[in-house]
Amino acid sequence: MFTDTIAAIATFPGNAGVNIIRISGDGALKIAEKIFIKKGKNTSIDHPQEDQEDMDINNYCGDDFSFKPRYLHYGYIVDKNHKIIDEVLICYMKAPNTYTREDVVEINCHGGIISAKKILETVLEHGCRTAERGEFTKRAFLNGRIDLTQAEAVIDIINSKTDSSHEISMNHLEGRLSKQINSIIEEIMDILANIEVNIDFPEYDEDEITIGRVRDFSENIVVQLDRLISTADTGKIFKEGIKTVILGKPNVGKSSLMNFLLNENRAIVTEVPGTTRDTIEEYVNIKGVPLRIVDTAGVRETEDRIEKIGVEKALQKADEADLVIMLFDSSRELEYDDEKILEYIKDKRVIYVNNKADLETKLNLSRYGNIEKEAINISVLENHGLEDIIDKISSMFFEGSINVSDDLIINNVRHKDLLIKAKGSLEDVLYSIKNNMTIDFIEIDLKQAMEYLGLIVGKSVSDDLMDKIFNEFCIGK
Repeated sequence: MFTDTIAAIATFPGNAGVNIIRISGDGALKIAEKIFIKKGKNTSIDHPQEDQEDMDINNYCGDDFSFKPRYLHYGYIVDKNHKIIDEVLICYMKAPNTYTREDVVEINCHGGIISAKKILETVLEHGCRTAERGEFTKRAFLNGRIDLTQAEAVIDIINSKTDSSHEISMNHLEGRLSKQINSIIEEIMDILANIEVNIDFPEYDEDEITIGRVRDFSENIVVQLDRLISTADTGKIFKEGIKTVILGKPNVGKSSLMNFLLNENRAIVTEVPGTTRDTIEEYVNIKGVPLRIVDTAGVRETEDRIEKIGVEKALQKADEADLVIMLFDSSRELEYDDEKILEYIKDKRVIYVNNKADLETKLNLSRYGNIEKEAINISVLENHGLEDIIDKISSMFFEGSINVSDDLIINNVRHKDLLIKAKGSLEDVLYSIKNNMTIDFIEIDLKQAMEYLGLIVGKSVSDDLMDKIFNEFCIGK
């Protein structure tokens, strides 16, 4: 399908032990043969730099050298003047048993920006181009090695921040979702073939038998799709984290709580109210619960222009949050600023926390009966109460026991939307059957359901959608 050869640095730029330059395409092997010198008895990196330009490649490895597929070969990469760039290990993988189903060469060089960059420049000089974002995985998809759900799982694995999100994505990469979707598509195709026979040759089929089969199938698949759709919110949480905003008036311990949860001094803490002027966002995995924690400026009425901007940003972050941790200072009485915040977040998911439980309690929440009962008492100073907050978050977002190893969980918004649409089409099928509509209407809705499911695995996909998906990848993957 592809006539050109691509190359890119596949490892993160910067200082590291090893960098990898990946080449894929029909010209990969030819390029490797031009730039690689196998280290043998006649080779040495001790040659003076000024003499290297006059060296003959054949003096290094001999005319009989050839790459043995799937073996690491030890030697050097040289530029067009036969000047050594770096000492490397290089591997040639022959199509079609490769990631892209094309010839692939991977060069392992020393870590660091310069070595990898110079090798890539040399590779590009020999007849290939720089890969686009995600182009290696895009070629794997278009060449039929993986389907679209597996391609999307690759970037999810790269971006995983918890063991659970990694395991969910690995299940998708292994094809568990694809297998279930493809099984449904095949059964729809079989039913549609039966319907075609019924329409074209009614004497060879019976309407009642066909419609009965369609009804049983549609009812069963609606249940299956419902089960998958119901996992999407949990999958989104594992993938993106629970966006958690810590809110409260100044000097109640918001930054201290954030540092407590992160187990590091990320936010500046002082006794001066209003120290935090801007939002601070960090990601933390606590006992498998992924949190995107946002520390905010203390919310209060103020004439300070800069602090006012901080307050506005704090309230904006609260609007966007999945969860608000409303922090009170239990050593102070309930104040106007507390009440204003309570009013602002009344329609949000909130965990109410009374900090400074190590001091004498002056806070009275009796006017807010439910809040008084639900509030968790903690002392950041004495490292007390964190477990209660985490347990509360877990009970709010994860109902029952979730086994990410055994349960198929949806973690992609695109998949969820298409599953909802496919379910809707099958419900239209059941509606048509219930109202004794002709089999032609049933056929249209079945085809629509099949099309939506096909979009999930990439049986039909637009260039725009492919660009959107693969542009989320890094170059080199």
